[in-house]
Amino acid sequence: MFLLASALVIAAASPNGQVRFELASGMTYSVKLAGRTVIEPSRLSITVDGVDIAAGAKPGRTASRRIRESFPWLGAHAVAVADCNEFSLPVSGRIPYTVQIRACNDGVAFRTIVPGAGSRVPDEATVFRPAAGSTVWHHDLEGHYEALHKRSRIEEIPPEEWLAPPVTFRLPDGGGYASITEAGLAHYAGMALQADGHGALHARLGHAHPPGYPFRLRYKDDIERLSKPAAVSGTITTPWRVILTGSGLNSLVNADLVWTLAPPPDPKIFPQGAATPWAKPGRAVWKYLDGGRNDAATVREFSRLAGRLGFEYQVVEGFWQKWTEEELRDVIADSRRHGVGLWLWKHSRELRDPESRSRFFGLCRRVGAAGVKIDFFDHEAKEVVELYETLLREAAARRLLVNFHGANKPTGGARTWPNELTREAVRGMESRKSPRARHDATIPFTRLLAGPADYTPVHFGERRNDTTWAHQIATAVIFTSPLLTYAAHPAAILANPAVDVIRAIPAVWDETRVLPGSEIGEAAVFARRKADEWFIAAVNGETARRVEIRLDFLRAGSWKAQLVRDAGAAGDSVSVETLVVRKGARWAIDLLPGGGFTARISRQ
Repeated sequence: MFLLASALVIAAASPNGQVRFELASGMTYSVKLAGRTVIEPSRLSITVDGVDIAAGAKPGRTASRRIRESFPWLGAHAVAVADCNEFSLPVSGRIPYTVQIRACNDGVAFRTIVPGAGSRVPDEATVFRPAAGSTVWHHDLEGHYEALHKRSRIEEIPPEEWLAPPVTFRLPDGGGYASITEAGLAHYAGMALQADGHGALHARLGHAHPPGYPFRLRYKDDIERLSKPAAVSGTITTPWRVILTGSGLNSLVNADLVWTLAPPPDPKIFPQGAATPWAKPGRAVWKYLDGGRNDAATVREFSRLAGRLGFEYQVVEGFWQKWTEEELRDVIADSRRHGVGLWLWKHSRELRDPESRSRFFGLCRRVGAAGVKIDFFDHEAKEVVELYETLLREAAARRLLVNFHGANKPTGGARTWPNELTREAVRGMESRKSPRARHDATIPFTRLLAGPADYTPVHFGERRNDTTWAHQIATAVIFTSPLLTYAAHPAAILANPAVDVIRAIPAVWDETRVLPGSEIGEAAVFARRKADEWFIAAVNGETARRVEIRLDFLRAGSWKAQLVRDAGAAGDSVSVETLVVRKGARWAIDLLPGGGFTARISRQ
């Protein structure tokens, strides 16, 4: 597993031998994939009370173990798998500490553990230097985690520019892909990256992040306080710093490393983990973006239509707070008669103290709400990160599901707290004027690598911007979210020629394959399976193209395929075709600029 050499402290390979982590003297690390450089030699360290703990460090003897585990998961596939070699490296110096490193088949991760007592202030000193010549997709922090990605060569990113993880990059000369993010974030400030203008990205904790527009708008009085580094009591354990890597986009999309690094759930609260019966994924309607009054009658009508669609939930924005408890109870009971559970929106500012949380969650439990949508966090300071966990714990005690909006990127916490079905942390349908085609073909390979995203996909009105109806339908297949909330009015879905395909799209999947023709920002082409039914979906970027799809993944026999295509250049209609196909069939699909395609393939 490990190789010692004169210039190396440690070299570790993944179980499949493709991913290699090397740590050299001076606490400088590098990462390789199949012999190709992913991360060039980079500094691995933190500071504690201003002291760089790697300065003069003397590594000791490592302890190692093999990690092989699997657990139920709600996302790109039904079972998450960890297959890693882990070792712990004790380090002596001014401040003794330990570095834990995992070399896994889907990437590498490391974290720092500094024993001690009392209150101390950690900060980051770690650097990530992607291979020279890499192409990077990145966005800044002005919208917190809601922004459009730019594409740059690593050397072209100017000094001081901020990058929000996950930061995905393509290695030069066909060497594969990688993405930098973090996992297991708890009781610590979140990490973003800052370029130095010379090809390196420096880790920065939440206090150093520039407050984005949403935070300046809502919390201007908190800016100064949250700009100070946060203290940690007792042992300092950093979150895992993660580099996902693989030979192709399919490897990235199917990487489980982020959530396998998170702690398992408390079996007293979640005895079956992600398979806990009340932590139920599903599809939702939502009236916020496509018409309807803010009243109980509209909520009742949306639930009735959701029932016709077979959807499990409705998300209700804050206007519910004008109702009496009895009125709220009646609306929820009426929705349940249609098989629909209600989620209730709440501003996070109103849930900062125990009494307000107890009142809100107690109300939700009494009236029978299925879940809560909690909004407007807008920062990654330690106290904000801790608020997420507090809310999840107290919601779980009442068996309430959770959807965070105005949030930071996920870091695997849905493993620890399976009642978190999704979170926003993405520029989604709420952003009225954003171009969508390139963005929609980018985020499956960037933001969604960190975990589910509540984009609220599918709109047939003006909000679709530079995309077509067929593109919009395909996003419901490609954007992973165990709470799959549709932006379109349910009546518009029911009236769409593709309604039978749409209502069959599940919220979670057993298997996902990224198909040839996919390219970041240009096209995302997926095949996804639930039980014995396959969905193929393509979202196209800004340039018309033809994609070739081969049905090699089908089992033998005949299959019924329903194909949804754009019906005209205007993009505001679709055609639905039904045919019989067999394993190995080939399709040539012509996609409009901003166009899309969806196929539902079922057993005959």
